[in-house]
Amino acid sequence: MKEPALGIIEYKSVAKGIYSCDIMAKKAPVKILGTHPICPGKYLTIICGEVADVEESMKAGIESGKDMVVSDLFLPYVHRSILPAIAGTTKIDRFGAIGIIETFAVSTCVLAADIAAKATPIQLVEIRLANGLGGKAYFVMTGDLADVEDSLEAAKNYAKKEGMLAACELIPSPHPDLIDKGVYW
Repeated sequence: MKEPALGIIEYKSVAKGIYSCDIMAKKAPVKILGTHPICPGKYLTIICGEVADVEESMKAGIESGKDMVVSDLFLPYVHRSILPAIAGTTKIDRFGAIGIIETFAVSTCVLAADIAAKATPIQLVEIRLANGLGGKAYFVMTGDLADVEDSLEAAKNYAKKEGMLAACELIPSPHPDLIDKGVYW
């Protein structure tokens, strides 16, 4: 992929979400990262690909979703750690401090994670989007304490400005069981 881009559309209707996802996939050569119902009774589609292709597919998804679109995010030049964190395929060799940002909106969470990843050399551990979370989302990052603090602050400021910050926590020295049984699976 030359230039990675990410697109997310959240719909009020499961049926409209499935329909629009099909239109998006047919509009341009994008990869569907995820397309499924989310809490509470909404539907989420996540695509990636080259910038122009994702932009074209997003326009088609928004247009076909009409008034059923709750929110959307087009993120050109997304940080490369975002896609594995969403997919749950991130490999972390060494954990340091841990930062957690929880938001009331999927799009806000993903953009805050992108801001955090671009601010300092932290590693994104995972990004969880709405399933089993009542529509909320969160991400977890790790790294040197100073880097996690700086990235946490940047992400928190963005989510707070949007009015979507649910919670923000820093764990300077996480217990090993938290890593094995809670944060990293």
